[in-house]
Amino acid sequence: MVSTPAEPFSCLTEVELFADLSPAEIDAMNLMTPARTFRAGELVFSQSQPVTALFILKAGRVRVFRVTEDGKALTMAILDPGAVFGEMLLVGQRMYDNYAEAIEDAAICQLSVAEVERYFLSDPRIAVRISRLLGEQVARLEGRLTDLALRPLAARAAGTLLTLAEGTRTPRFGHGAILRLTHEQLAGLLGATREATSKTMADFATRNLIRQGRGRIIIQDTDGLHTIARRTA
Repeated sequence: MVSTPAEPFSCLTEVELFADLSPAEIDAMNLMTPARTFRAGELVFSQSQPVTALFILKAGRVRVFRVTEDGKALTMAILDPGAVFGEMLLVGQRMYDNYAEAIEDAAICQLSVAEVERYFLSDPRIAVRISRLLGEQVARLEGRLTDLALRPLAARAAGTLLTLAEGTRTPRFGHGAILRLTHEQLAGLLGATREATSKTMADFATRNLIRQGRGRIIIQDTDGLHTIARRTA
């Protein structure tokens, strides 16, 4: 880890968790949450290097994944700026079995147990948002596990693309949502091989559901993807 450049930097202003705080409160918290940069491919934490902390992703993207008994990496989530994650038992998050890796240069703020207790859990505005955030995370995880166990690859792929598109701003001029995602990264999310994932994406492209570029997927037909995502066989 290396320090970020000395320039104005806020970890909190665009994070939904802190939307109820005043500008003065945001400024006060920024003083206690210095940002660090993780280079692409660098681990934020791992089973061999666990960290008891709460992380706030300011810039870049992070992949949270697990390694199965046969050595296969299963991506649990790809986090975008504004995400809150980490090993923090105080707020109900357990990450002992997980790894977090920067998939591009990422600026991340780290808060200790004491800081979370003092500044977050003591503030009912933030505590309520933390409870809601954790509930949403549990629901997403349960959905992911159900998908992996019961649904065919095409349905999982369509559903995953739609979920990722929900948090992406739609470009102007009528283009669909643009996802910065490689086939390898998508395969990790789907619990599938890259070859099978690429074949599914090629089929989607042939049917004009998506367009593909270098490291990106452009959603063209959300209705068509919704139809496929509802399939169970």
